[in-house]
Amino acid sequence: MTAAAAIRSLLLNPMFLSTVTSLCVAQVLKLVFYLFTNKNKKKWDAIETVIWRTGGMPSSHSAVVCALATSAGIKHGVSSDIFVFCLVFAMVVLRDSVGVRRAAGLQAKALNHLGKQTAKLIGLEFHSVKEIQGHTPLEILVGSLLGIFIAICFYCIFNRLF
Repeated sequence: MTAAAAIRSLLLNPMFLSTVTSLCVAQVLKLVFYLFTNKNKKKWDAIETVIWRTGGMPSSHSAVVCALATSAGIKHGVSSDIFVFCLVFAMVVLRDSVGVRRAAGLQAKALNHLGKQTAKLIGLEFHSVKEIQGHTPLEILVGSLLGIFIAICFYCIFNRLF
């Protein structure tokens, strides 16, 4: 198979397309939510929201892994090894997004608050640690439903076209 044929095959794969589309749609929706919820809108913050920042509504991590698992279930069946792998992978990512990363972010926020207070009290300079933004359960749910919906739409469209 030539490189061009391999790329064409990938770009016509509904599993790949639904996953990438879920990521893009979630990031665009994240920008829309950012623009409606922040009073002090800065162009760079908006660009960072779409390209780099984690956290926020909806969860793009959730959208991606749920689109992948849904696509695998539709294409290969829910008893297939690939679906089981994608489902377990999705469960790990979802758990990490809402649990571990959120807890780490809250701990970093508390550490920064404590560090600033202590630095002010004893007159030292304090450098804040990065506050990782995890997701709320609602952000995870909306991202998950978005990914599932997009995957189902892609398979409905591909079944009619091909």
